[in-house]
Amino acid sequence: MNAVTVNFKPILELTDDQFYQLCRANPDVKFERNAQGELIIMPPTGGETGNRNVEIATEFVIWNRQTKLGKVFDSSTCFKLPNGADRSPDVSWIRQERWDTLTSEEKEKFPPIAPDFVLELMSPTDSLKVTQDKMKEYMENQVRLGWLIDPKTRRVEIYRQGQDVEILKSPTLLSGEDVLPGFILNLQLVWN
Repeated sequence: MNAVTVNFKPILELTDDQFYQLCRANPDVKFERNAQGELIIMPPTGGETGNRNVEIATEFVIWNRQTKLGKVFDSSTCFKLPNGADRSPDVSWIRQERWDTLTSEEKEKFPPIAPDFVLELMSPTDSLKVTQDKMKEYMENQVRLGWLIDPKTRRVEIYRQGQDVEILKSPTLLSGEDVLPGFILNLQLVWN
């Protein structure tokens, strides 16, 4: 099953609070919203993708517990980006000092902040073009570093602010560079 995009305009335009309430009222459905206000209904992941997601996220959690530099978020977290889109990366991270600028209410709902880092892990039903466009949107909205990982082709695209996309074929390790100091992801978690 592929993601489905639904455009309710001009009949209905959801406010941020209505979108939040829609998501809360339908916890078994994963919604995103693009900058044009269209709803994107995301299919659930399969077992292999779900397992890869949790294995990768665990590596980020362990690193972050040791460094205490910020906050790690899973794929259930939806962020309100500066362009108005509501997006849920598979893994994301925000520096602590940036997170601390948000109010308690902003932290509780869909935080109005672009993560410093995002990771998108391709599932068999994902479209590469759509996911690449999502990565470009993240970069246009102040994300500093992004990884698009495709287990099927063993390909990684690295997105950095103001730079061309770097494409790696079958890398064994990925460095968090200066965004995630000291973080190294062993891709054997993904390729196996």
